[in-house]
Amino acid sequence: MLIEVKVPQLSESVAEATLVSWHKKAGEAVARDENLIDIETDKVVLELPAPAAGVIVKIIKGDGATVVSGEVIAQIDTEAKSSASTSAPVAVAKSAEPVVAPAAPKAMPAARKIMDEKGIAPASVEGTGRGGRITKGDVLGAGAAVAPSAQSPAAAKQPLAQPMAVNIDAVLADRPEQRVPMSRLRARIAERLVQSQSMAAILTTFNEVNMAPVMELRKKYLEKFEKEHGVRLGFMSFFVKAAVAALKKYPVLNASVDGNDIVYHGYFDIGIAVGSPRGLVVPILRDADQLSLAELEKKIAEFGAKAKDGKLTIEDLTGGTFSISNGGVFGSMLSTPIINPPQSAILGVHATKDRAVVENGQVVVRPINYLALSYDHRIVDGREAVLGLVTMKEMLEDPARLLLEV
Repeated sequence: MLIEVKVPQLSESVAEATLVSWHKKAGEAVARDENLIDIETDKVVLELPAPAAGVIVKIIKGDGATVVSGEVIAQIDTEAKSSASTSAPVAVAKSAEPVVAPAAPKAMPAARKIMDEKGIAPASVEGTGRGGRITKGDVLGAGAAVAPSAQSPAAAKQPLAQPMAVNIDAVLADRPEQRVPMSRLRARIAERLVQSQSMAAILTTFNEVNMAPVMELRKKYLEKFEKEHGVRLGFMSFFVKAAVAALKKYPVLNASVDGNDIVYHGYFDIGIAVGSPRGLVVPILRDADQLSLAELEKKIAEFGAKAKDGKLTIEDLTGGTFSISNGGVFGSMLSTPIINPPQSAILGVHATKDRAVVENGQVVVRPINYLALSYDHRIVDGREAVLGLVTMKEMLEDPARLLLEV
């Protein structure tokens, strides 16, 4: 019996997707729910499980093909048996390349990415994960003995599968150029940033925050917090709580623009900008005002892990009423973050450094973080923006107010 493999239903905001890499070749057996191929949209990478057990008899759409919801991309014969020398028809020759398919079924997404970038043969890596799957740690251990020049030619043939894998050594030698197509996510990021700059009247206000009170509180309860809740107490949960306090006080910062209307949101869905191998993504903390510090830290850690492994879903990334971007994790001192439309404001957090400041007429050293609040001046006046940022500053410099909500 022939079963059609179809592209899953995509989000209403996603018109089409790209087939990244097949994990099976025509003629190979597959188990039910085994991942057949990675499908990249402008938001996430989806795994397409096999609808039934059997043998792939035909691959209709190969790597790099553009597809839409419900489109048939392969056929599975549930009664056929796998053969090493199959004569099954293959519609797209690229799909029969023996590079990606053998490695992918036993490699985690992050591990597969590193192997493609460094040209590490899957057969040379021993998997320690469940069922013998190759993990990122396995590849990093094996990669230590692989020379940079050993990058496989097949990996270079798949720019769509690994758009971020640029050979730096080759680019810097003898003035060559390397042209790499944008991934769907990168193209979407570019489109939204240009849209934000062209449609919104963006202005940024700054303030400095003495982080000593938060740092002292965190240091005092770090071990107890982790023991009690099973997650480390970071700084981002404090920034989220401080932002929510300001948004409650100045609701226009939590609003959005819809044509000539201002939409005030009675909920606080905070987007947290997270770096991933595919680019910047912004998963959403739903109802952040109702979450405790521990619950916030758990969700943030979960988003970080999912972003690293390419497991974020469209639901994780959809919506949001306000965003926080933490350039401090990369060492940024100051920046002017760009609003994520249709939101009206975004908070930029930066690196905390010891700086000389004046307190009561005396020069003292304090751990200072520069905060930047970019806002849409079409609906947010300078007063609300400045006072909103001052509210965040006051909450962080007296974190007991965050817990008491005063």
